[in-house]
Amino acid sequence: MLTLDKIYHARYVLRDAARVTDLLFAPKIKPGTNVYLKTENLQNTGSFKLRGAYYKISQLSEEEKAHGVIACSAGNHAQGVALAAAKNGIPAVICLPEGAPISKVEATKSYGAEVCLVPGVYDDAYAKALQLRDEKGYTFIHPFDDELVIAGQGTIGLEILDQIEEVDAIVVPIGGGGLASGIAFAVKSLKPDIKVYGVQAEGAASMAASLREDEIVCLEKVSTIADGIKVKEPGDNTFALCRDYVDEILTVSDDEVATAILTLIEQHKLITEGAGAVSVAAVMFDKVPKEHKNIVCLLSGGNIDVTILSKVIERGLLKSGRTDLLAIQLEDRPGQLQKVSSILAKLNANVTSVYYEKASEGSNITDCVIRLNIETKNFEHIAQVHKTLADHGFKLV
Repeated sequence: MLTLDKIYHARYVLRDAARVTDLLFAPKIKPGTNVYLKTENLQNTGSFKLRGAYYKISQLSEEEKAHGVIACSAGNHAQGVALAAAKNGIPAVICLPEGAPISKVEATKSYGAEVCLVPGVYDDAYAKALQLRDEKGYTFIHPFDDELVIAGQGTIGLEILDQIEEVDAIVVPIGGGGLASGIAFAVKSLKPDIKVYGVQAEGAASMAASLREDEIVCLEKVSTIADGIKVKEPGDNTFALCRDYVDEILTVSDDEVATAILTLIEQHKLITEGAGAVSVAAVMFDKVPKEHKNIVCLLSGGNIDVTILSKVIERGLLKSGRTDLLAIQLEDRPGQLQKVSSILAKLNANVTSVYYEKASEGSNITDCVIRLNIETKNFEHIAQVHKTLADHGFKLV
């Protein structure tokens, strides 16, 4: 059974392994609301996962340590186990889904662990890890459904209560549920009036479905840019704890996550992965009840693949009205593009690319279509651009 004593013991054990991460005031995330960011993206290994992995491994018997450990992960738990095993002089094997970001795979190897890439998603890596455990006699370190792992993650809840006196709600990412379980248990045990909200990606909302059905649900497929919470099925322990201690499960879209990542970069100079930004996305897009004044958003990790980051930024710019694609049908004769450019310049809309196409079937044979990518300020600016072009007789298609 998970107890508050175990969480306090975990905090003692972790004092030399995990950072007490900062709680930063973020007034621009949601004007009118006091938002605070718990920066686990700046934790050692770049994720909260180090806490649970290290505490679990620290409590192994000498015999278990001698056999070595094995784990499965989308990436962050892998790094936590690898570092914890290295600090304790224990060999480690990590099974990762073959689609895990390269940065996470290489980081795991850098801590000295052996990496086994498995076709499929997290659940396939989990099955492979159990197979190797049975074959080789390793000790399995579960990424979320283990009371000691959950206790390690719960130390974040203790830190939040130490760092802020007045808090109405804590918003936490959920994949398998270990993080939310630990934080919710710790916080509710000490201050039951504080609300704890879990956040999942719409394309991987297994905990939300399970709580709605009041039984564990295994999704047929999962799809989201938030690879750290792309889990088909919650655990027995985490399902029970989230059911009893988490007030509500919220969901966010990938576009909303991309916008949150971009906002954190621009406003607070913080890099988060998709899973790390879902809490901020939930607040930004009004998924959290509006009556809460002081809200803590947990940034669970910052290990985003740089190749994905560029795509996420592009999507975030589009979602927030910072870019737009204009398709303008006009007569194919000299001076037309100059007229369009002059209008855009007066409106302070910056053109980043221009594409010329012959007009489609059904239009005049002398017409063409000009596609312009432009940088804008917001959606109101986009609407102003569209209206001004239309007022000057240009046809937007």
